[in-house]
Amino acid sequence: MDNLNNPRLDFFRSQIGVDMRTSISPLGRWLNGTLREADYGRLVAEYIVREDLTNPAGVLHGGAAAAILDDLIGATVFTLGREYAYTSVNLSVDFLHAARLGDVITATARIVREGKNIIHGEGQIVAADGKIVAKCATNLIQTSLKLPF
Repeated sequence: MDNLNNPRLDFFRSQIGVDMRTSISPLGRWLNGTLREADYGRLVAEYIVREDLTNPAGVLHGGAAAAILDDLIGATVFTLGREYAYTSVNLSVDFLHAARLGDVITATARIVREGKNIIHGEGQIVAADGKIVAKCATNLIQTSLKLPF
């Protein structure tokens, strides 16, 4: 699908500046980021490191960081306007810097390769000081589930 006739991309663009409390993803609702940019194959969202996203040391839990990246990359696949849903088959995450309770972090997801059945995506989370908190690479495979819109 091209950039000119893509209702899913139009939807994401309409959500810029809106928090994700109404996301179709239950996990996305819990993470509750705020969409900042939406382009074909690329989304950017901000998240506040809440207490329920931290580990006992008061920093962003690795599982929460992985969830942010996986969920945002999954949403980014929707911007491609594909007919079927995709699901992650792997997710490799590197944790590089701490984000602390109360910090605002920015996650960026982008699609690197759009194959017919396999899509490769990358993502990163950056702290306000510009340091990379986490980065990932993932592959997603097409499912048999047709998307409703």
